[in-house]
Amino acid sequence: LVGVYTNRHGERWELQLKGSGKTPYSRNGDGRAVLRSSVREFLCSEAMHYLGIPTSRAASLIVSDDDVWRDQFYNGNIKKERGAIVLRLAKSWFRIGSLEILAHSGELDLLRRLLDFIIQEHFPLIAMNDSNRYLEFFSTVVSETANLISLWMSVGFAHGVCNTDNFSLLSITIDYGPFGFMDSYDPNFVPNTSDDERRYKIGNQASVGQFNLSKLLQALKPLLDPRQNQLASQILKGYGEHYYSRFTELFKTKLGLLGQNENDNYLIAFLLKVSL
Repeated sequence: LVGVYTNRHGERWELQLKGSGKTPYSRNGDGRAVLRSSVREFLCSEAMHYLGIPTSRAASLIVSDDDVWRDQFYNGNIKKERGAIVLRLAKSWFRIGSLEILAHSGELDLLRRLLDFIIQEHFPLIAMNDSNRYLEFFSTVVSETANLISLWMSVGFAHGVCNTDNFSLLSITIDYGPFGFMDSYDPNFVPNTSDDERRYKIGNQASVGQFNLSKLLQALKPLLDPRQNQLASQILKGYGEHYYSRFTELFKTKLGLLGQNENDNYLIAFLLKVSL
């Protein structure tokens, strides 16, 4: 993270470099990025923005003189590639994993402070003096995550690695890695060549989203009283309805269907099956 930039419209953007080298959080990686993946992230994040899908943006791409060694197809064939650095922007880079790791390590005071900061900075409709603010926050993330994945499905976009570290708390598309767009409808489509178990195939994205939200709820539980915990569990159960409603709405728009008809859902399901 480089810093925060406020543009002439008063919008605040967090600037982040991808591929600039090691950080304290690089684990065993080299912190570098290759040119091919950097170009893909630049192009796709901008394409997603103009498709009307919440996403991080790309500001610049710089080719590096450093050589980067990568096993592109995970088959043991390591090759030298040209490195690159992308300057990317988002309103926030906080993810479900940002809260999950604090809860897991028992740092509850820091968890509360971080969550209050996120709400104050990015969820203006939630009052900071509201005792139910964490519940309201969770409800918003649940509905907006359902909306985001519905939008992904409406354009045939598969993220490729839908873990809690790649799911934004602001429900925007982040961390473009082994993503892909379906050329033709296939619920088993997997853009990630290392995903042998098809865990993140496009047909699983909605259910993986619910799984990640359950991990978010698990992280929030120490900050909720018993009544709030019960209500949060009910909110999570409503995720499927949120998703299905938005998915249906988007596909009806694509088909030019007006009004409400009990056969609309059947027609959508039929057409998807026909295209297999």
